[in-house]
Amino acid sequence: MEKRQLVLEDGTTFTGEAFGSKEASVGEVVFNTGMTGYQEILSDPSYCGQIVTMTYPLIGNYGVNRDDFETINPSIHGLIVKEVCDYPSNYRSEESLDSYLSANNIPGIAGIDTRRLTKIIRKHGTMRGIITAVESDESENRRLLEETPVIIDQVDRVSTVKPYVVPGRGYRIVLVDLGMKHGILRELTKRHCHVTVVPYHYSADKILRLKPDGIMLTNGPGDPKHVPETIEMIREIMAHVPIFGICLGHQLLALASGADTEKMKFGHRGSNHPVKDLILNKTYMTSQNHGYAVKLASLEQTDLKLTQIALNDGTVEGIEHKTYPAFSVQYHPESSPGPEDTNQLFDQFLSKIAFSKSTIKEDASCQSVKI
Repeated sequence: MEKRQLVLEDGTTFTGEAFGSKEASVGEVVFNTGMTGYQEILSDPSYCGQIVTMTYPLIGNYGVNRDDFETINPSIHGLIVKEVCDYPSNYRSEESLDSYLSANNIPGIAGIDTRRLTKIIRKHGTMRGIITAVESDESENRRLLEETPVIIDQVDRVSTVKPYVVPGRGYRIVLVDLGMKHGILRELTKRHCHVTVVPYHYSADKILRLKPDGIMLTNGPGDPKHVPETIEMIREIMAHVPIFGICLGHQLLALASGADTEKMKFGHRGSNHPVKDLILNKTYMTSQNHGYAVKLASLEQTDLKLTQIALNDGTVEGIEHKTYPAFSVQYHPESSPGPEDTNQLFDQFLSKIAFSKSTIKEDASCQSVKI
């Protein structure tokens, strides 16, 4: 098998075997601790611009199927594994991981010490890297790492270009696509919602003209401060319509409410992150994928209250607005992939919509009596 190397920006080099595309690729090297779910990870838009290391040693053994994609066009810049399975065995499998990566121009490298690589990232933080041929010039690799621009427009790359509708007979939900996983859309349509998906830069005026019952802020890649137009939209719309934010949507809701965010050392990426609900005094296992977090101390001067925390490091996992019907979580309740412990949050969102609509009716009734 053809040899390939991974070169980190600090000069650390790993040599392994090539699979997938033969193209060289630069990206932020991160790691995911999930044992399964590699197909959803590959197609998750939140990984736009990143090279993902899978810590589980054998990847690709159940192949790739047509049902588990989270988007049509993957945005990942590379995949790193200890061992890749060339001959998958599963009744749903339609192609190998190597075949899928080749078709989508994504390079992979196998046979390296992923445990050592993960320990480097945990110690020094995420860093840029390049997957390239072993014959490539060392100085050229260094130049590419130094001169390749850092991507800051990830959301613009993965958000829908124009609005579209997924019809339903239930509540009318406007889904702000920041890098949406199809799992979120599946959960809403399963609850018979009428969903209008709009781009991340859709204005508050345009959204309100759609007469939504609720607003959904999806997951997405990158630094939340790089999408100021979405932050401003949330500020303008927060008092009018119930809001539910997930992952990047959670961070944007916090920023729109006056809180702050920060880049994490190596982030949370995996399917087994414990989160404690401070309101219900319950702990959930959650699926996560983010490199930024809401600053806990920054909540003090806002109208937000802390509702959930990560048990591993104490980071903010859930917030709720004290005045408006808006709440958010840092993890992925749609559970694709991952545990389904928090799937009920979609029902909680619809309950907030029902309560909000009943309150509006009561207010209208009171006004008509006074008249």
